[in-house]
Amino acid sequence: MKTTAYFMAAALFASLAMPCMAQTYPAKPVRVIIVFPAGGSNDVTARIVFSKMADITGQQFVLENRGGAGGTIGSEFVAKSAPDGYTVMIQSTTHVANAHLYKKLSYDPLKDFIGVTTLARQVGVLLVHPSMPVRSGKELLALAKRRPGDITYASSGNGSYAHMSMALFMSMAKINMIHVPYKGGGPANVALVAGETQTLLTSLGSVGHYIQQGRVRALGVSSSARTTQFPDIPAIAEFLPGYDFVGWVGCFVPAGTPRPIVDTLNAVLKKALEDREIASKLVSQTLDPLYATPEQFARRLQEDYEKYAAVVKISGAKIE
Repeated sequence: MKTTAYFMAAALFASLAMPCMAQTYPAKPVRVIIVFPAGGSNDVTARIVFSKMADITGQQFVLENRGGAGGTIGSEFVAKSAPDGYTVMIQSTTHVANAHLYKKLSYDPLKDFIGVTTLARQVGVLLVHPSMPVRSGKELLALAKRRPGDITYASSGNGSYAHMSMALFMSMAKINMIHVPYKGGGPANVALVAGETQTLLTSLGSVGHYIQQGRVRALGVSSSARTTQFPDIPAIAEFLPGYDFVGWVGCFVPAGTPRPIVDTLNAVLKKALEDREIASKLVSQTLDPLYATPEQFARRLQEDYEKYAAVVKISGAKIE
């Protein structure tokens, strides 16, 4: 009887403590792990959105880049962190791609995390270095067919959005180009600008300034229609019918994080995304603000998990 009474009392205490926990969260600085290096869309999104969090909560959200191995290094760190809401992760669609790309992961991308909310939608853009003798998507396809296995394309790592979007592009176009993976979006972008590689299909938000400066040539966006920010850039679907491949950036916490904390963090991020200044900054980087409830995000994760299984199979990529 004493044992039963003890567990009943413990359960009652826990149920009473949960709302209090949510009301006081965050009670100390929160560590935000961006699983890619500075300069990519994950980094850009996080720095814009979380710049508002201190104003809303009164606490600091300390951003830290832990890049490498396609985001798996930072993801592993967060998966092993205490599920108390004080370590959160910024990841992208690469998160679900890694489940199919890596034969052995120390964590389960779906089971070991809770998706708090999406933050932004990423539209990709197909770029070439200005030295390339092409000025349209059609000309790139023609050149790639004449020179199979000769043109190089950069990516932010194996399994990244840049890798998978190009794998689908090549499969649909029936062309073959050489993959050169870098350790993050920033290094991949710089490599193209420097002429180390010849083409790249990456988040438009991370390279808009390079396009405007004329340091890269844009051939097409990865959404089914043109964007309002760059209406003169055609959709890839205009020269490769049926192509449509957009990604997202989202916020995660370790599995086991109490639901009241997840809900509080979700509500605070929703408020940040609804802020006009934050939304305007995201749009200026060609990143569309994208809010979701934890349930909506969970459904998206499952859908993208299945979609990326097919795209990874197309790419033929595997990492030991």
